[in-house]
Amino acid sequence: MQWQKHKLVMAMVLAGSLQAMAADIDTAVDKGVKRAESAQQSQAKIDAIDSDTRNKERDYRALVKEIQGLETYINQLDRQLAMQQQELADIDSSIEQVTLIERQITPLMLRMIDSIEQFVAADVPFQIDERRQRVAALKDIMGRSDVTVAEKYRKVLDAYQKEMDYGRTIRSYRAPLSIDGAEREVDFLRVGRIALVYQSLDGEHLGVWNQQQKAWQPLDSEYKSKMTQALRIAREQAAPDLIRVPVAAPVDHGQEK
Repeated sequence: MQWQKHKLVMAMVLAGSLQAMAADIDTAVDKGVKRAESAQQSQAKIDAIDSDTRNKERDYRALVKEIQGLETYINQLDRQLAMQQQELADIDSSIEQVTLIERQITPLMLRMIDSIEQFVAADVPFQIDERRQRVAALKDIMGRSDVTVAEKYRKVLDAYQKEMDYGRTIRSYRAPLSIDGAEREVDFLRVGRIALVYQSLDGEHLGVWNQQQKAWQPLDSEYKSKMTQALRIAREQAAPDLIRVPVAAPVDHGQEK
């Protein structure tokens, strides 16, 4: 009986130990679960931090590349700006030179126009109205502010060129002329500057300009056929050929003295 009580006590003690051990195991398991949950949470935080770090790194690299591109663009703009400043300096220098040239060339053009006017007045009087009108137009254009200096200079040179061309061309034209006190319509023939001859439309009056005497001299009727042929050649109504026209003989002023 005593033995049985002892066994019962032993069993009760063992049962209490087992219960304590079970409680300790439950506590350990709970702590393990909590540690695992805490580790998961920590890992999740680490993963989030890593992802955020990677995103920021990508943003940083993209920003660095953008900055490098902007620096390259700014350097290019600086070079363009430097070139534009140089071009502006060149333009300013050119404007100063143009202004200087304009101040110098305007008096020159005025003298050139005066020379043309004097030459026309002293020259053989062919197409006289046309040439005087050209000189008048030059004088008018010189006073206009809406015409550039370059255009004015071109007009003056063009007038000089036309006067030069007269010396190596043949032309016929029709214009009125006072003959024996009566104005008649006549055909003029200009051969360069060496001969200016006229013939009335009825062919009855012929004359040649004498540059030394500054007057018209009548021609004999024998020149009528030659004049008619020369007029046809000048009008391109006949094939080019040798023509015979009267030329006033120059005066040797040395012999006159």
